[in-house]
Amino acid sequence: MTEFLKIDGGTIAYEVTGAGPLVVLAHGMGDTRESYRFVVPQLVAAGYRVANVDLRGCGESSAVWPSYTRTDIAGDLLAVVRHLGGPAVIVGQSISGGAATVAAAQAPELIEGIVEIAPFTRKLAFQLGDLRVKSYRSGMTRLGLMAVLGSVKWWHRYLDLAFPGRKPADWDNQLRRNADSLAEPGRMKALQKMGQTPATDAGAQLGNVRCPVLIIEGSLDPDWVSPRAEGEAIVAELAAGLGQLEVIEGAGHYPHTQFPDETVARLLPFLKAYARA
Repeated sequence: MTEFLKIDGGTIAYEVTGAGPLVVLAHGMGDTRESYRFVVPQLVAAGYRVANVDLRGCGESSAVWPSYTRTDIAGDLLAVVRHLGGPAVIVGQSISGGAATVAAAQAPELIEGIVEIAPFTRKLAFQLGDLRVKSYRSGMTRLGLMAVLGSVKWWHRYLDLAFPGRKPADWDNQLRRNADSLAEPGRMKALQKMGQTPATDAGAQLGNVRCPVLIIEGSLDPDWVSPRAEGEAIVAELAAGLGQLEVIEGAGHYPHTQFPDETVARLLPFLKAYARA
């Protein structure tokens, strides 16, 4: 059942399932909380209370907001944690990985740990030679055309690349649901604006994080020339000993949807160590 939390600027939608230590899930841009549809049942079965959140601009949350930065999203997630009676572990993917960093730095009393899946947490460091990598070049081209044209077609062409090889069993339905969502007033604009927000606010907070951090990358993520190197760079900017990196072979930008069992296998030891009721 969807619940709604009113905050300054709009309403955040979320769904709570299970009982136990609180885990808050946050998806990436242009998506909804259905991104975690294969993960939630496994976390609930393992004994966690899971709050699955629609980001501002997405799903059943309000579509139109003044801005869509990682700091904005972090504030929304912290509002959910406070409302549900934290502390919590936040699991964020893509833009929400950066938001999890900001949340942990801003409210250490509320956040026991953060998991960043395929995160955009640091300022992009583009080099001309990066375009020699076909998957990266294709991904950036498709994202760029989506951003300029506001095109669901090009967004779905990017998603096809971001789910290399193995697709979820309900792939066609996923694309249909996504197209229906983005057709709602304001939601494509929200996607475009999220794509324009730099990760500098999250990167500036990496050194201020004091809780344990798990980074999960997909080895074939087209958003990076080397996903492993990006994950290692994030860990290196954290305080010594806080970060750990896991790479799921064959996964793209959405390991939690594409390889949910493998993702949960990385999540559960981290949650067992750091999530508490």
